[in-house]
Amino acid sequence: MQGADQKSPNAAGRIPATLTNPGAARFWLAVILTGIGAGASAAALTLVLSQVQHLAWPSPSGELLNAATGAGVGRHILVLLGAGLLTGIAQILLVRLSSANSIEITTALWFAAGRLPPLRTLGSALLSVVIVGMGAALGREGAPKQTGAVIANALSDRGRFSDEQRKLLVACGAGAGMAAVYDVPLGGALFALEVLRGVLALRLVLPALTASLIATMVAWLVIPNAPLYRVAAEINSASVILWALVAGPIIGVASIGYVRLIALADRHRPKGQLRLIAPTLAFGLLGLVSIAFPQLLGNGMDLAQLTFDGAVAPKLLLALLVLKPLATFICFGSGAPGGLFTPSLTFGALLGGMLGYVWTWIWPGAPLGLFAIVGAGAVLAATTQGPISAAVLMIEMTGHDRAFIVPLLVAVAVATLVARTIDPRSIYDARLTDAELAERQRLREPAPT
Repeated sequence: MQGADQKSPNAAGRIPATLTNPGAARFWLAVILTGIGAGASAAALTLVLSQVQHLAWPSPSGELLNAATGAGVGRHILVLLGAGLLTGIAQILLVRLSSANSIEITTALWFAAGRLPPLRTLGSALLSVVIVGMGAALGREGAPKQTGAVIANALSDRGRFSDEQRKLLVACGAGAGMAAVYDVPLGGALFALEVLRGVLALRLVLPALTASLIATMVAWLVIPNAPLYRVAAEINSASVILWALVAGPIIGVASIGYVRLIALADRHRPKGQLRLIAPTLAFGLLGLVSIAFPQLLGNGMDLAQLTFDGAVAPKLLLALLVLKPLATFICFGSGAPGGLFTPSLTFGALLGGMLGYVWTWIWPGAPLGLFAIVGAGAVLAATTQGPISAAVLMIEMTGHDRAFIVPLLVAVAVATLVARTIDPRSIYDARLTDAELAERQRLREPAPT
């Protein structure tokens, strides 16, 4: 009986003897293949996104914001209406592929041991990169996460792994997809465990890190081995550290509002024939508003870069602080698939930049871009409920480790604590029902000894 107990995984995600049991070789081979597959698929999806964006928004620089700024009214309307119509048609077709399990990774991990319907999930991933390239205000990381998870799920079937091994491998696949597309091997591994798997344990780190590292190196064939954002090596100051303490609670409360906005959008996603009408109307509205505010289009990467450079005027900063989350809300609420990571980061950059601008009236001297960087990391931490992965991701995406680490950690800790105290849900839990949340919390508690 004692031996049987030792072989049973506990509710916190323990996988006993992963390194030493007879199936260890199969499991580690699956980890390696997951990393290769996640990296190759991330590279392929990036090429698809780039090609779609070039066709929809041609620009010598290859940047969506520059192209949208110089585009005519007709292109704004027609491209976004096309994206909405494509979303509606594709969603109606994809629903017919499978009604089994959810294609949402968090839901699948907690309630289906990571099992995902492959065709529908891959179809949704491809659709998301196409419409993000056309201007949907959603993240591009959703597609490689889904693809990596599907590859891991298929390898789990092949290897006949236990449910606990499958959950770990699927989380590793999703994290590897994210690591590859953003060139963040350590952050992707931590994201897989802390945010998706809900367990940041040393015994699980090595498989996650291996998959993310392999995926990142494979993706270098297409994706540059360089920081995602260019930022100056700003020096920590007492002003910014004190600001982080003051702004942390505000960012935490704002993050809760953002998570609840996404939850509201998810609850009102269209069903039936509305799947065709809703995205067409939503994207048409986005196209209309984007004529005056082209910054609303896309996942927000270009806009975040501008805030990190301190290059957004205060009035525009305030307007985009309201409009950009609403753009993500209407795209997500219309049924469009896509990631939420970069939109959350962009919201944090806008919020940090705005709060920093107000702070400079009290204590001038610190660059506005530094406030935006710290705000982005704090919102990521509070919305994902993953403070460690958020801090590491900001370091990897900017290529700086000590330039802003102290105010970043202060803001991350305070914002996450405030957010978790008010509402423990992450942005990825937003679509779970109250009953599912209660069951997930029960599963996360350690098994009685």
